[in-house]
Amino acid sequence: MLGANVLKKWNQAATRLRNDVRGASAVEFAFILPLMLTLFFGLVEVTSGVEADRKVTLTARALSDVISQTTAVTDTQISDSFAAIANIMSPYNVATIKSVVSEVKISGSGQATVAWSKANSNGTARATNSSVTIPSSLAVPNTYLIWSEVSYNYKPAVSWVVASTGIDLKEQFFTRPRQSNCVLYGTTSCP
Repeated sequence: MLGANVLKKWNQAATRLRNDVRGASAVEFAFILPLMLTLFFGLVEVTSGVEADRKVTLTARALSDVISQTTAVTDTQISDSFAAIANIMSPYNVATIKSVVSEVKISGSGQATVAWSKANSNGTARATNSSVTIPSSLAVPNTYLIWSEVSYNYKPAVSWVVASTGIDLKEQFFTRPRQSNCVLYGTTSCP
């Protein structure tokens, strides 16, 4: 009879254990937590990347806009413009931003060439009198354009989401000089 009593108690304990669902939520949470964390950190990285891309666009627009509002620029003014627009990229690593500002002369035949070009310490200026391609809608004969180019290598905080080399974000922006036909720099002259 002792063996039957033990079997009955084991059977009752097994039934209670099978019907006990108090830990089910914890087990389900343990299965879902890695997926939830992955989605959360992935969303944070995507949002940060979109924000960095937007800041690159704003930086290119601001650089072109600032230079186009003058009639003549000096090296100091261009350097100050590079420093000012770097603040737009904050809180991202502004030391890696590549910025170039150029004036493009469009001839009577619609051929675009670089009148002058300056770059920040990370960028490379375009060669003077080199031929460049611009959007056809901007190729108005006998005019000038201020052309800004900004690039930034965005490196996500979680490197397993994107390759550790990062993502190159680039933007260019064109504006027409506002105070005169062209923006003078150094020995350049307007027609």
